[in-house]
Amino acid sequence: METPILARVIRGETVESVHRGHVIVFDGNGQVRLSIGEPQMVTYLRSASKPFQAMPFSTSGAADAFGFSEDEVALACASHSGEPIHVRIASRMLAKIGLTESDLMCGSHLPFNENEAERILRANEGATQLHNNCSGKHIAMLAFAKHINADLDRYLLNEHPIQQAILKTISIFCETPKEKIGIGGDGCCAPNFALPLSAMARGFLNLVAPPPDFADDVVRSAAARIVSAMLNHPDLIGGTERLDTILMKAAPGKLISKVGADGVWLCGILPSGDFPRGAAIALKIEDGDDKRARPVVAVAILKQFGILSDDQLPELSPMSIRNRGGESVGYIEVVL
Repeated sequence: METPILARVIRGETVESVHRGHVIVFDGNGQVRLSIGEPQMVTYLRSASKPFQAMPFSTSGAADAFGFSEDEVALACASHSGEPIHVRIASRMLAKIGLTESDLMCGSHLPFNENEAERILRANEGATQLHNNCSGKHIAMLAFAKHINADLDRYLLNEHPIQQAILKTISIFCETPKEKIGIGGDGCCAPNFALPLSAMARGFLNLVAPPPDFADDVVRSAAARIVSAMLNHPDLIGGTERLDTILMKAAPGKLISKVGADGVWLCGILPSGDFPRGAAIALKIEDGDDKRARPVVAVAILKQFGILSDDQLPELSPMSIRNRGGESVGYIEVVL
């Protein structure tokens, strides 16, 4: 069966291109609220896995042992933009564990924030690994490794106890046996995880609204800590003009949002009147688009379920297409 269209790019009066994809939304009662495409399709979590990757850093006691603050826990869950605040917090985290930027193995890239990237280029400074959007996650991994006296030089290997603890965490939250989870290399050199889209949604539901019999108190406490950090520091999870930050600031206290590369988006909706036991959304844009289809589809889903009001984020409902002169020449509309 052909994958359904989720968004259409319209220039003038002509459909120029389309983006297809898959969506699953279900609530804490197990009721499917929306299903489009094939929710059992398997893909990689990519950076949407970061809240789970940060979990053992907390459950092991490493976060407390090194005195990590809530904003530092948030950065461990972030795909940040490499803005000055992100780099300062990452540097502070490294100092707390007695390591330096050279101990990271995530690689360097220019900041996602265009203004900061331009400033670095003009100043001929060069980007460091602290500018890498995954630097917070890697520092948390190193903190965990140091706390349990594990090898710091090999912390990214699949068989390393850090990565095995992360795999176990994802297995628990996503309710998927470890042997059923595919492993591949992420852009930041860390292992990443492939599993059904529906399992990803289940993972975020267990994160924001774990049922009474879910895991032990230590895991539940760590989940609450991570959710609180994301809720209270949306500017750190993404950054200026980044989707996660935009959505969490538009609906403060209502949701956590986490994008992943190649068109992945996960959202956990906290318990509320309409969702007394919470809800979760998992989206995969099939062609891997991150810039056009994903934002407008995410906003449309949140509006459909009343998490956002109809008049919120008009710039993404639909998203305007502009020419080099700044004039609107088309738009991207959602098909749900």
